[in-house]
Amino acid sequence: MTTPPMPMILERIASPHDLSDLTSAELDILAGEIREFIVASVTATGGHLGSNLGVVELTLALHRTFDSPRDVFLWDTGHQAYVHKLLTGRRQAFSRLRQAGGLSGYPNRAESEHDWIENSHASTALSYAHGLASAFELQGSERRVVAVVGDGALTGGMAYEALNNLGHSGRRVLIVLNDNGRSYAPTVSRLSVSLTHLRLNPSYVQARQRIRHLLRELPGVGGVATQGVHGLTSALREVVTPHTFFEALGIRYAGPIDGHDIAGVEQALAHATEWPGPIVVHVVTQMGRGYAPAEEDDIQRLHDVKVSAIPVGRPPADRTGRVSDATTVEPEHIDEVTAGDPGDSLCPTRTSDLPVTTYTDAFTRSLLREAELDPRIVAITAAMPGPTGLLPFEARFPDRFVDVGIAEQHALTAAAGMAMGGLRPVVAVYSTFFSRAFDQANLDIGLHHLPVVLVLDRAGITGDNGPSHHGVLDMALGLSIPGMWVFAPSSAAEVETMLTDALALDGPSMIRFPSTPAPLRPPGSPVGVGLRARRTRNGDGSVCILAVGKMLAVAEEASELLETDGVAATVWDVRVVSLPDPAMLDDAARHRLVVTVEDGVRHGGAGSYVADALRASCEPARAPRVLRLGLPREYLAQGKIDRILSNLGLDGPGVAATVGRALASPAGEDMAEEPTTISPGPANSFRQRTLE
Repeated sequence: MTTPPMPMILERIASPHDLSDLTSAELDILAGEIREFIVASVTATGGHLGSNLGVVELTLALHRTFDSPRDVFLWDTGHQAYVHKLLTGRRQAFSRLRQAGGLSGYPNRAESEHDWIENSHASTALSYAHGLASAFELQGSERRVVAVVGDGALTGGMAYEALNNLGHSGRRVLIVLNDNGRSYAPTVSRLSVSLTHLRLNPSYVQARQRIRHLLRELPGVGGVATQGVHGLTSALREVVTPHTFFEALGIRYAGPIDGHDIAGVEQALAHATEWPGPIVVHVVTQMGRGYAPAEEDDIQRLHDVKVSAIPVGRPPADRTGRVSDATTVEPEHIDEVTAGDPGDSLCPTRTSDLPVTTYTDAFTRSLLREAELDPRIVAITAAMPGPTGLLPFEARFPDRFVDVGIAEQHALTAAAGMAMGGLRPVVAVYSTFFSRAFDQANLDIGLHHLPVVLVLDRAGITGDNGPSHHGVLDMALGLSIPGMWVFAPSSAAEVETMLTDALALDGPSMIRFPSTPAPLRPPGSPVGVGLRARRTRNGDGSVCILAVGKMLAVAEEASELLETDGVAATVWDVRVVSLPDPAMLDDAARHRLVVTVEDGVRHGGAGSYVADALRASCEPARAPRVLRLGLPREYLAQGKIDRILSNLGLDGPGVAATVGRALASPAGEDMAEEPTTISPGPANSFRQRTLE
């Protein structure tokens, strides 16, 4: 007789309240089921794997200790909140994780009352916590605010500003420091080392506990003696390590403790709730816990799993929580790994060995080539050397590579200082994170007219990470900085020539490109030269399409469709947005209609900039009508890149249809076509929270 399968405990969890009656053994089983579920889900849909496998027990303990949503959970960064989503009734929605109209990869206020902030940009949760705790205290509320800070978020400068204010104000915030030693790369900070070096030393910990136990037993003076040894051990810490960082700021510190011991974490959290001010509970967790490929992932390739069209099978797990690695996530399914990542069978540092399939690959290859020729070139990133293609540079030029941690503001100002000192810094960050350092780009780099090259990866619509990751503001921001050169390559070959041109300038520059595959050669070759635009099609004088970056391919497709309707469109690759080529402007002015196409915001973006330049170059009587196509001023939810652009009318058929309508309409003033937007997703549905 076969034994029927044991019922899944996870299937019985519809809310955090369902955890309260589980035994210790049942919690261990549940932890295993959660890991099995997350691995199966993420390998099917894509998502953040290692960070979530590491917080299973911690999240269980949090939800058993606190009363969410009355008590507030803030996740920093939000990509470690999958377990939280599972425990708050969203298990069925994981089949559409990070899909259009589906479950967000981050906390989302519209999805659940248990989510307070989206928070995909690291190092911000403590500031939110300070504000919420202040509101609760001023209203006499006893609600607790819990900020879970992990994946290197404590390397960001904004987090330190918040810590300083929390300590000064004395607000009741419980900070869970999830110490897994990782961000997107090994955490760039000596803080975690100094916090754990002594406190994790077994001899120190055992001796301290033994002395305290013995002193408590002394009749009549136990309490006083215990206080004395507390002062002694505090002094000892001051001698052996840097002074206790948190306590120097007025924030109580406890730990470190094993973050995979549910009972131990619950006890620490319960004790911490009694503290009347801010307190840090330091838990040590293992990234990728229970899944061997993630545990052994030294370079965070399993940080953000990407899937191909081939489904990945459901990996088995035992009832104790270890997930079998029999189903291995293949390299093409995992994080945006550029050729040459350390740990790969390939670790090329010669430019000729680097394949080029994406814009990032082209940047990696061209930067190595330039750095081999110019010893002044240094590369800087903010905790993302792998995704931005800098690992081969680090391997080849370790003394000329700087990872500042999650500190984009510092990265740009440090680059300004390097440029003042005669170096040629290249700063590579995601486009969406550039907005965090706009002040530094404007006043530290731009105002001083320093030769810093900003390389903004993942520009435009980025897809499944949702509204916080779309890189839609970079051109509008960059073009507003006086003297900033803004380059938009339309192919891999264009990245290489533009980096060469940018490094030859005597002032600041920006090269922005998307995450989508890159054409090796631009349509209408050859590659552009210098700071000039490039005409790829000659038309009949009816319409001229000025395309920015990757949208050149869209413009080419649109022109082919228009040709079937008897309209021969002229197409230009703008290339250098900040200095529109006079030859391009002169040619555009000869057409009845000029259309600009970009994958950035239309308001104040590249199209507006080029349209202004066109007007300035023409006599008012011969200025053509201008139709500016770009992204709407909305927060766009996650979805496939091509589908989002199609829904916005920013694919070939959409642009062709819009141009056709414009040509058929009566002549008049400049047009500002508002694209047809996708239906608002959960990310657009923010609502006000009551405080009680």
